[in-house]
Amino acid sequence: MPKRSTGSARPPRDPVHHPLFARCYARASVAAETRLGMGGIRDRLLSGLSGRVIEIGAGNGLNFARYPRTVSEVVAIEPERRLRQLAVENALRAEVPVDVAPGAAEALPVKSEAFDAVVVSLVLCSVRDVPRTLAEIRRVLRPGGVVRFFEHGRGGGAAMRFAQRALDRTVWPPLSGGCHLARDPVAALREAGFELGPYRRLLMPESGPTLPTSYCVLGTAWRPERAEPAA
Repeated sequence: MPKRSTGSARPPRDPVHHPLFARCYARASVAAETRLGMGGIRDRLLSGLSGRVIEIGAGNGLNFARYPRTVSEVVAIEPERRLRQLAVENALRAEVPVDVAPGAAEALPVKSEAFDAVVVSLVLCSVRDVPRTLAEIRRVLRPGGVVRFFEHGRGGGAAMRFAQRALDRTVWPPLSGGCHLARDPVAALREAGFELGPYRRLLMPESGPTLPTSYCVLGTAWRPERAEPAA
């Protein structure tokens, strides 16, 4: 006979659980809005979007206030519980409808081809499986739909890239919520079959010391339209 539930079972564990990092990230991200110019980056990331949008790895929801009113709905996926709670608070203050939900980037809990746009912001550095995540992004995006991305990754000269790889193999991911420094988001998007649009590489911060985390890219990609059937 199946065991009867006693009512004391623990709730299912979130796919991502980094409570200490989440608290540190929430504080640092708010400060970065003005100190590092992230507010302006978010405006450029989201400018011109319309229709239904899915934001993957929404963090504490700082993008929500910057979505244009041409967006009819945002579905925001955030796997980390503390960040998701903060995202819900920011969703309530947004001028566009925002629905915050749990879920992993590698298995998005939404229907295929349901969205006009996907937003990823400092996400591909920390997912467990980049190709699988990008396959999911392609699945949920309608043909011709747009991907807006702001990511950090590999950059600099040989010494800096060596340092990034060394940190990835040792202390950086456990200290930084699974983040990796040496991934190449542009190459990953191209390999996943997306059409790359305009993108710009930039340093964050723009002035001051260049760190292993400083090499960023802001840009656009598209899911190709379906191929025309053969005659």
